[in-house]
Amino acid sequence: MDKLMDNPWFIKILALLMAVLLYSAVPNAASKTNDINVPGVKTSEILEEIPVKAYYDTENLVVSGLPDMVEVTLEGPMPHVQSAKALKNFEVFVDLTNAKIGNQKVKFEVSGLSEKLKATIKPASVTVSIQERISKEFTVEAEFDRELIKEGYSAGQPTVKPNKVKITGAKDVIDRITYVKATLDGKALLDSTVSKNAQVRVLDKELNKLDVVVEPDTVEVTIPVKSNNKTVPINIVEKGTPPAGVTLESITLDVKEAVISGSEDVLKDTNSVRVEVDISKINENTTLTLPIIISNGVTKVTPETVKATVVVAKSESEKAVSAIPINVKGLSDQYEAVVNDPSNRLINLLVFGPGNAITGLGPNDFTIFVDLTGLTDGVHTVNIQVTGPTNVTWKPDKLSAKVTIMKANA
Repeated sequence: MDKLMDNPWFIKILALLMAVLLYSAVPNAASKTNDINVPGVKTSEILEEIPVKAYYDTENLVVSGLPDMVEVTLEGPMPHVQSAKALKNFEVFVDLTNAKIGNQKVKFEVSGLSEKLKATIKPASVTVSIQERISKEFTVEAEFDRELIKEGYSAGQPTVKPNKVKITGAKDVIDRITYVKATLDGKALLDSTVSKNAQVRVLDKELNKLDVVVEPDTVEVTIPVKSNNKTVPINIVEKGTPPAGVTLESITLDVKEAVISGSEDVLKDTNSVRVEVDISKINENTTLTLPIIISNGVTKVTPETVKATVVVAKSESEKAVSAIPINVKGLSDQYEAVVNDPSNRLINLLVFGPGNAITGLGPNDFTIFVDLTGLTDGVHTVNIQVTGPTNVTWKPDKLSAKVTIMKANA
């Protein structure tokens, strides 16, 4: 084979044979083939919501009144109809490349559809408005529901970042812009500063949303939220009157000021809180733990209780109680005693105490005695002892008695 491949005549003969074979394989253009034309089955389909495109100078013009979708009915051979329905590889459009500013009626056209298909568009035409496209800068106003601010807190002036946006649209629509708002949505109650992204809404004076392009279409809204606090003095309110013989000298609190929380209006009208001290039952110095009383609308007070120290002075009266007999106690049965001094065995007392405590006192309320326990016969000087009501004091007119003890007669 190597020798044959090196022989030029062998190569020439081989090339001739290949040319003959190729010639025989090409169909004869002069010969006529018999084509059989079998008509296909025709059908129609309604395609809904086919998007519409518009071709115009988008940099300088704005087109309004053009529907986003139309209905297209396709008629033709079934395979072509089904293919177009499945692929939707055609386009419905309006050509406004040469349109002028103003209102005009335009027809819908179709491109990319097989020549064997017929398309019917509904609606077939539409009146559109072509206007000059302009851009203008507007300040964004933040908006939020103040009911979301937790009780006892208040919201400051919200801020927007960026605070201005560029709005592009038809001139007559731009002229209708009344409000440019960024509304902070949410349902949770706010008790601290919050920052969130919010969608920019462009509205006319009747709060209808306008069809414009906003750049940027979202902004960051920050709402400063702070607790409403105020420091106020704690007032002492006395209730009732002191008991008879008791004089109130002072009431002092361990804390003199309290911090209250509430709405700004409530805090503005609240200048103090109070504690109430019932002095009608206080007979001596005492310390009470009392709640701080707040006015309506105040939501919180710190501290909630305070200690009140009450200092009183008792005003004493005096009364003379006379002729109280001296009793003898502790004397052995083998002895008897005679009180020599005072000879009448009577003692007078000067009683001191609150007026209501001493008013009804008499001799029967006191016991006066001498204790002779362990003493034998002879003359003895012994102390006079007195017992009586615990809420009074007294002073006897004699502090001792002279007593003679002797053996009892058998």
